[in-house]
Amino acid sequence: MTSDNAHSVQTAPIGVFDSGFGGLTILREIRRVLPQYDYLFLGDNARAPYGVRSRQLVYEFTLQAVKFFFQQGCHLVILACNTATAEALRTIQQQDLPRLAPDRRVLGVIRPTVESVGQLTHTGHIGVLGTPGTIASGSYSTEIASHYPASNYQVYGHACPMWVPLVENRESEGEGADYFVKKDIDALLQACPDIDTVLLACTHYPLLINKIRHYMPQGIAVVEQGPIVASSLADYLQRHPEVERYCAKGGECQYLTTEDPDHFAPLASIFTGHNVNATHIDLT
Repeated sequence: MTSDNAHSVQTAPIGVFDSGFGGLTILREIRRVLPQYDYLFLGDNARAPYGVRSRQLVYEFTLQAVKFFFQQGCHLVILACNTATAEALRTIQQQDLPRLAPDRRVLGVIRPTVESVGQLTHTGHIGVLGTPGTIASGSYSTEIASHYPASNYQVYGHACPMWVPLVENRESEGEGADYFVKKDIDALLQACPDIDTVLLACTHYPLLINKIRHYMPQGIAVVEQGPIVASSLADYLQRHPEVERYCAKGGECQYLTTEDPDHFAPLASIFTGHNVNATHIDLT
């Protein structure tokens, strides 16, 4: 934590949280767009994946992480995880923040993703590929209906339970990935052949993007979250100077994991595109 003498403000990194590795694809894009800020990434790898856990457990784990970030001085925390956003963000924002830290902010990845949909779809039929937890939550359907109340958008969700294990087992370029990516895309489009926009509602999925684009029919827009979230964050910081002034600007990034750092670092490097040095912490 650093002190801005001009304003006597204690600044701290922007916290970025994920249940595992996928949020690193969000962080990578955020750092590309906003390289001047400090970031503190935390992956709860010891308890991943969140996508198969109950809503209550996901909420409890996510709240533990948010409290940890606040203890580090962070005024702004990004839930770079669709499952955590879907299952925990609303409760944290509405019930926990007013009690714990009313001057701090926790943001997610679903709303900015949804805001991009209206510029892309022409048929009004939108597909969502995500983890079982994200799809079961119905968060994208709810958020799209809320954000576009005058539109008759139809949302078709399909769970892809094998995609995250494929990525984390470094099989994203293997034949098994071809089989499951094609199978799940075909199943989604069977549900509605008129889908013209597909949201990748899991931050692991950009590592499968070559195969996704290969098996996705031409003319269907594939929405990756990283660039959207990064652009949305830049806009948020510009509109909220009362939050931005607490964000440290040193261009540094620290990586934390609840797993063994020696296990975390090599795979994290695949997501970030550069070597990662990580430190272990315990949230429990």
